[in-house]
Parts: sequence; structure tokens; C-alpha cells
Amino acid sequence: MAVFTPVALDDVAQWITQFPLGKALELKGISSGIENSNFFLTTERGEYVLTIFENLSFEQLPFYLNLMRHLAERGVLVPAPVANDKGELIVALHGKPASIVSKLEGRSQMDPQPVHCAAVGAMLARMHLAGQDYALQQPNLRGLAWWHATTPAVLPFIPDEQAHLLRAEVHFQDAFAACDIHKQLPAGPIHADLFRNNVMFDGERLTGFFDFYFAGCDTWLFDVAVTVNDWCIDVDTGVLDQARVRALLDAYHAVRPFTAAEHTAWQPMLRAGALRFWLSRLYDFYCPRAAEMLTPHDPGHFERILRERIATPAPGLF
Repeated sequence: MAVFTPVALDDVAQWITQFPLGKALELKGISSGIENSNFFLTTERGEYVLTIFENLSFEQLPFYLNLMRHLAERGVLVPAPVANDKGELIVALHGKPASIVSKLEGRSQMDPQPVHCAAVGAMLARMHLAGQDYALQQPNLRGLAWWHATTPAVLPFIPDEQAHLLRAEVHFQDAFAACDIHKQLPAGPIHADLFRNNVMFDGERLTGFFDFYFAGCDTWLFDVAVTVNDWCIDVDTGVLDQARVRALLDAYHAVRPFTAAEHTAWQPMLRAGALRFWLSRLYDFYCPRAAEMLTPHDPGHFERILRERIATPAPGLF
């Protein structure tokens, strides 16, 4: 989340009349994140989040918003999209697609303990199972094809040692994606970006997952790996914290048991999760887009995580 398209309260005063939310009372830009323009929106009916989509098209967006509605209807704690008086979830604002969703209560837990990781693991498993019968299909747009397209764009900016690591890991992931084990991995809609700042807690009670705009259809294990690589590490070193890892994986496994193929694929998938975010942070750092309130994330964080995942055997899934 960031602000690429500035919006004032006066800009939404007439626009919001098509929604059953009453008058807009306050609008405040959200500084975190890097993809879309996001605002906290207070209306006569409550608090919401307004998003203007900077990259995703009107044609792509139904996958994300209808997925959120699908999950919410099945008891997964996610923001509920608000339809306008025509039943539309996506409406143009300043010529760009925009949506309004409910605002979750609580706050992000940036110093997670095992109890928080267990809650995330259990809800992630419930989310995967709830998405099995979701009708729309869309690939993970930051998956292997994107890694191939993006690597040449960042290689001119990085030192030889980093370039060698990047090329070698993409080659490793190519081989892994082509192997029989990978073909056996359960798959479906995934969040693909379930970092600490995309989950809300009220104390130890998980109140919801949000920011589904990197979601797509991919292996469920990739989603677990991305989540573990953020929730269960020492931030300074990238080393896995075994108590938090065990809490998250055991809670997930209790809801949706891991398969033998997933057990075999666990370490390569942890590397895949680290590569995805190292590469995207390299791209955002060296090829930034203009935006208000935007600070690119440090690519070195996920480089450290990737090197650590390559060097150190991961604990088993079960």
C-alpha cells in the first residue's frame, strides 16, 4: 500500500453516493506497501479501506475481490468488499479501478510469538481449504514466469556475486518446478504475501488477513513458505526461530495435513519464497515508480534469507 494517485475528501464526496455507506467524513492515505494507492475511509456507516489499483486491470480484479467475498462467506476472516448500487465491486475513480472493503479491527503484530504464529497457521490452512471450490482461475503473477521476465531487468544494477546467486537460484527453481515432486503438490488460490503487516490481531486473537492483491493459483506450500519466511525468523539474520516455525506448521497441519510430497519439497519451497521477494525488492529498489509516501524495502533482507535457506537444512513439516 502507498499513494500513487492522490485523492482528496472532495474527490470522493459524490463518487461514494453509489455505495450504501452514507457520506464520506474523513480520508487518510496509508503509507505502507508498494503496489496500490490506499486510504482509510471513514463514512457515516463506519470505517473502510479505499484502494485505487495502479497495476491490476478491471479485467483482472474480479479474481481478487470475489475471492475475498468467497472466503468471507466460508468463515475465513478477511475484509468484505462493498458493492455499489449496481452490485459492482470495482468502480472507476480518477479513471482507475477502485474498490472499498471493510476495515479489520486490531493491529498488525510485528513481534510475533508462537501463539500468534499458530493462529496464522491454522487460519491459512482454513483459507486454503475454503478456496478449493473457488470458480475463478488466475496464475500467481509473481511466480516463475515473472522471475524470468524480471531477472534481466535487475542484473545490470547488482554486483557479480549477487548476479551469480540470482541466476543460480532461478535455474534451481526451474529444475524444481519441472520435477515430479512439484507436480504432486496440492494447489489452489493462495494469498502469496501473508507478511506480518497483512494480518491483524486483537491481543492474541487473530482478526483477519488482508491485502489479497498478490493472490493467485499456486501450490499451497509456496504460501506456507512465504508466511514462515516472515513470521518465524530472526529479522536481523533470517535464521528460522524453531519454536515459531513449529507452532505455525503444527497448527496448519492440524487443519490441513501436509502430504509426503510437501515434506520433500519444503526446503526448495522456502528458497522459492525467499527468491520471489528478493527479486521483487531488487526491482522496486532499482526500477521504482513515482509515488507519494513510498519507501522501497531493503532487498538485502531477503538476500540474507535466501542464503540462509540454501545453507541450512530446514526442519521437517511434521
